[in-house]
Amino acid sequence: MNISFAPTRTSSRYRAPRQSRAVAALAAAGVAWGTSVPLSKAALGWLPPAWLVAVRFVLAAAVLLVMVDRAALRAALRWPVLAWGAVGLGGSVLVQNDGLARTSVTHAALLIGAGPVLVAVIAAAWHHNVARPVAWAGFAVSLGGVVVVASGRGGGATGLGDALVLGSVLLASTLTVAQARMLEGHDPAAITAVQFLGAAAGSLPVALASGGLPSLPAGRAGLVAVLAVAGLALIGTLVPFTLFAYGQHQVSTEVAGAFLNLEPLVGALAGVVAFGDPAGPRLLLGAAAIVSGIVMSSVTGLRGRARPRLATVG
Repeated sequence: MNISFAPTRTSSRYRAPRQSRAVAALAAAGVAWGTSVPLSKAALGWLPPAWLVAVRFVLAAAVLLVMVDRAALRAALRWPVLAWGAVGLGGSVLVQNDGLARTSVTHAALLIGAGPVLVAVIAAAWHHNVARPVAWAGFAVSLGGVVVVASGRGGGATGLGDALVLGSVLLASTLTVAQARMLEGHDPAAITAVQFLGAAAGSLPVALASGGLPSLPAGRAGLVAVLAVAGLALIGTLVPFTLFAYGQHQVSTEVAGAFLNLEPLVGALAGVVAFGDPAGPRLLLGAAAIVSGIVMSSVTGLRGRARPRLATVG
């Protein structure tokens, strides 16, 4: 059975349900993305950063390419989409993995939380898509919540690691803005599949040049790493990228970008559960701020809009 999110013309009576589905998809994508940092941290115990990118996107591409509509896939198979997949998607994750190997889960979550603000700034500079004052206030509130959530101490953090993660966020935010134009007139699932293909093709040569094939994992720790890679490919890659592309196809950039704040929240919670990061009132306070900021920055953008007119996400 093929997956297709092909655009269709709808009357105003169907706008609210479409927007509701888009919001649900964006929220689910943000939550699923929140698993990527802890899963990547666990998987890096087996695979080096470049190999983790290659394996992650080869697996995700293999699944989605089989499921996506063939006609939509042919229409989406263009060099710009492949190039953005290689540089914006594969490149950003490669830099993030390298940084994550040198810093803590909580520090990485904090820096990833800067994504929505960077998306809004890049969209304003590139497409002259200026968010409303209430939306900017929402970005600030959510970013403050991210700071509160991730401000606890995390082991193994370094300045270089933090800088690399921040660089990856800048690359990913640029892709988010560029993707808005790629999605016009195309099936979001097909665009995502081609980007996965570009990320896989771009990262494989880097992985091979970085030290040959990795050794097979052994023991219980190896099994955990293998499961982390599988979870990263499915839950941290295939599901969120596809859902986000679908949601972004229906709403504006500032609305879609607001839901990226869910990623650091979920990542920080996973850090508490899986990596023993300290928990406390700051998590509740930060979570409340993140959710409040998402509401502030998304509700105003949803009013009166069924579809984005392209000055929007990725």
